[in-house]
Amino acid sequence: LAMSCVGSTVAMNVTSRAVSPERRSFAMGLVSAAGSVGLLGVSPVAQASLAADGHVGALTAFALLAAVMVPAAWFAGRADLIERPADTGPRQSMREALVEAGRHPGFVVMALAYFVCGLQLVFLTTHLPTYIAMCGMPSSVAAATLGLIGLFNALGSLAFGWLGGRYSRRKLLGGIYLLRSAIITAYFLSVPTPTTTLLFGAVMGALWLGVVPLVNGLVIQLFGLRYMATLVGIAFFSHQLGSFVGAWGGGVILSALGSYEWAWRGAVIIGVVAGLAQMNMSVRPVARMARAA
Repeated sequence: LAMSCVGSTVAMNVTSRAVSPERRSFAMGLVSAAGSVGLLGVSPVAQASLAADGHVGALTAFALLAAVMVPAAWFAGRADLIERPADTGPRQSMREALVEAGRHPGFVVMALAYFVCGLQLVFLTTHLPTYIAMCGMPSSVAAATLGLIGLFNALGSLAFGWLGGRYSRRKLLGGIYLLRSAIITAYFLSVPTPTTTLLFGAVMGALWLGVVPLVNGLVIQLFGLRYMATLVGIAFFSHQLGSFVGAWGGGVILSALGSYEWAWRGAVIIGVVAGLAQMNMSVRPVARMARAA
């Protein structure tokens, strides 16, 4: 719930209001990439802080880091003063916005596909280190693979933000889900080695959070800016439910069957279904936005 109400949903809303429509997709990709770089940089700092000062020292350091965001957030809140009527359409209540989104088949498909996105990603981040250890590789391979995911995630976010401003967002989103499923299949069907594992991390990282600028861009296209953060937050809640299922379900399957075979097969199957559905989703703006345009 907390992740759905804050984080990237609010940051993307601020970004979308602060830049011109022509630069919006790339700007959202840039902000998403910045988050990936932050994750990549802060992970070793967290480990060093835990080793040197224990959990109390590490939590204190992260509380101070979070405090830095308060004045930045206050300043960014000035984006609420920016109004672009063509991007918002006639005023409506929150209830009207939620009913409108719930009746749009494209939004429903996108939210359900986001569930699959969360399932695939958190299944990998939670269980890939265990799988690597089961295959007899050292823990350093798992750490390096997760690091590559973070590095290439930043590059992928930039790339898909740029592409989203030039090509069909729904086809790019569907392509991400289909490519992820193909790469997961290729990796788990082969005999893993340190080299193929690192390559897997790099390629998956490039497809990791490129969905963020695309999903936000589609919500703006369908419904406008006014309730963008709310609607993306609802879709992201679906993502977080998928994250729970990916982490917990992978553990249940491993405990019951002794291997991850049916876990990755399930992730691939629903990934293909989500990708095909996403590619064919309705991207027709609601009548309110069509009239404003």
